[in-house]
Amino acid sequence: MKNKKTNISSFNLAFLDIMFCGFGAVVLLVLIINSQIVSDNKIKNKILSEELKEIKKESKTSKKYHYKLKKSLQESQDKFLKIKQTLSIVENKITTIKKDKNDKQKKSLDLEKTISSLKNEIKKIDSNNSQNNNKIETAIKISGDKIRPYEGDGHRQYLTGLKLGGKRVLFLIDSSASMLDETIVNIIVKRNLPDNVKRNTRKWQQTIRSVQWMVANLPSDSQFLLLNFNKKVNSLSRDQSYNWIKSHESSKINYIFRQLNKLIPENGTSLIKAFDTVQSMTQKPDNIILITDGLPTLGNKKTNKTKVTADERVKLLTQAITILPKRIPVNTILLPMEGDPMAAALFWKLAIDTKGSFITPSRDWP
Repeated sequence: MKNKKTNISSFNLAFLDIMFCGFGAVVLLVLIINSQIVSDNKIKNKILSEELKEIKKESKTSKKYHYKLKKSLQESQDKFLKIKQTLSIVENKITTIKKDKNDKQKKSLDLEKTISSLKNEIKKIDSNNSQNNNKIETAIKISGDKIRPYEGDGHRQYLTGLKLGGKRVLFLIDSSASMLDETIVNIIVKRNLPDNVKRNTRKWQQTIRSVQWMVANLPSDSQFLLLNFNKKVNSLSRDQSYNWIKSHESSKINYIFRQLNKLIPENGTSLIKAFDTVQSMTQKPDNIILITDGLPTLGNKKTNKTKVTADERVKLLTQAITILPKRIPVNTILLPMEGDPMAAALFWKLAIDTKGSFITPSRDWP
């Protein structure tokens, strides 16, 4: 068979050219556009990278700033707490100061009232001073069993229960500061007054009159010795010895009473030193008359303590009693004193144990 010859049309070739040219143009256009897009993306990526770096840098800076702010806030809170605590302390101090101020004002008013009362008492003492001095120098005259006449106000010549007998009678007179008055406030005030006022206080004058009355009522054949004690013990005899004085030796007795009136109540009370003196005597007493107003405040040793508790005072009395010689009756005359509730019971027990006596006289005796 004969092969058929295919006729190639010029139109077909032209169409193919056009198609390829168009496709080439499209490819070229795509390449151009893609190149532009890649270039733009690189620029954008670079910009974004720079922005990301800035953001990270700013974030880091923000974190540091946040840390500083947090630290500053904590410091501020700590300062606030300290200021609050300081303010609370200051407020408490202000409250305390106000309270102290009110207390001081109240005490000041109380002291003013006390001083006013003391001034009135001083006037009364001054008006009666000459009469008291006359009683001290009373003339010696034998009347019944009495070796010296002494009459109290209203001619009271009694003291129920007191044992004044004995061949050697020892008078122990408490001359501490508490013998100035019955209340602690008045004692504090009076211990800062002039000496002549201290000597003439009611309580101390009652002590002196009590001694005068008892000496006047001693048996005619007895002897006596008068010692005063506070932080130390002192004899009121002319030679300050512990020699016994006969109850009819008027010159020696008058001297003792003059010395007694010169005494100024001061310092604390050491009963153990008084009883230690009794222990050291060659000729010991067979009767002790103790005039005091409460439990002792001092022992046998020096101390820097300014306050003594009730238990410590009881202990001091117990220590004093342990060195007291046996079989000597102790007759206690307890004058009034506030804030010492155990004194009466313990001195009463001392009287029972020593076969002595215990009395608390009225304010106007003798």
